[in-house]
Amino acid sequence: MASGGAVGSVLRYLLSGATQRWFAVATGAMTALPVGTLFVNVSGSLLIGLFAGLAESRVLQGADAWLLLVVGVLGGYTTFSAFSLETFVLLRAGQPLTALGSVLLQLVLGLGAAFAGYSAGIAAGRPV
Repeated sequence: MASGGAVGSVLRYLLSGATQRWFAVATGAMTALPVGTLFVNVSGSLLIGLFAGLAESRVLQGADAWLLLVVGVLGGYTTFSAFSLETFVLLRAGQPLTALGSVLLQLVLGLGAAFAGYSAGIAAGRPV
């Protein structure tokens, strides 16, 4: 489980930074919106939904696999604590609309991604 957490933490660091830089290049502007954290939280939600669906449909079996992938890798990968701090910083910086936009995007896209991943996991367990 600890090795999974280490892998997830490194992935979070690399992907959130790369996404934030990509967004700045793609839009030609820096933004206060933490798009790197948004990407990691949404993709983490998608993956946790997928793993939950795979586990329920019996494609992903065993407590060890669940502990490694969900508790370890995704526990290290997802960044809810970073999301909370970044929202607080936006509020303190006098940017309540950006903070609210970030919160709404995190919730709506994260829940949608979890549902999509779960549905894909269930579908993967159904016989063709």
